Amino acid sequence: MTEIDDVLVTRAGYDAVAELYTNLVERQLDSNPFDRAMLDIFAALVAETEPGMVAEVGCGPGRVSAYLKAAGLNVFGIDLSPEMIRQAQAAHPDIRFEEGSMEQMSLDDAALSGIVAWYSIIHTPPERVPTVLTEFARVLRPEGHVLFAFQAPEQAQGVEAFDHKVAPGYRWAPDTLAETLEETGFRVTARMLRAPRPDDRGPQGYVLAVRN
Repeated sequence: MTEIDDVLVTRAGYDAVAELYTNLVERQLDSNPFDRAMLDIFAALVAETEPGMVAEVGCGPGRVSAYLKAAGLNVFGIDLSPEMIRQAQAAHPDIRFEEGSMEQMSLDDAALSGIVAWYSIIHTPPERVPTVLTEFARVLRPEGHVLFAFQAPEQAQGVEAFDHKVAPGYRWAPDTLAETLEETGFRVTARMLRAPRPDDRGPQGYVLAVRN
């Protein structure tokens, strides 16, 4: 696929399942202490530094944005899918959501205190992920925080393609994503690999980093 093709496939895939997906994930945070713990740590780190705007990139129906707002952050959401944005706006009218791309964000340099990419890089071809991370570094303030969640492969290193139900997907080993972050202007502060829960198709990873 070309760059345009894979973005179009991802947008169309999530547009087609937006309502179903929203219903599927709406209450997932309630039953997942690992997800809540990582989001709570991220919120605490942002609050410790100079607070400012936080973007959830690939926000989908906005459930993570809503969690971060409840934690006291000034958060807004960005997503490729206009149907997902509609779902987010309907469910969380007190939060700003806008259509956009994580590869070219309509933000000034150093505009953000934090970014959450919650299962957002999984549809980006691995060779373009460094471009995404460089864009994240551009829009983050120095010492701004970024949090990733993603599907992880069984092996300790590498990136693995998998058959995602919506669009082609890629699993990242936490150490591999950490190395890529270190090469694109970030300092990794935490990484975690957890065993799958009953509703997971495999291990899940998390990486926290700070912009140099």
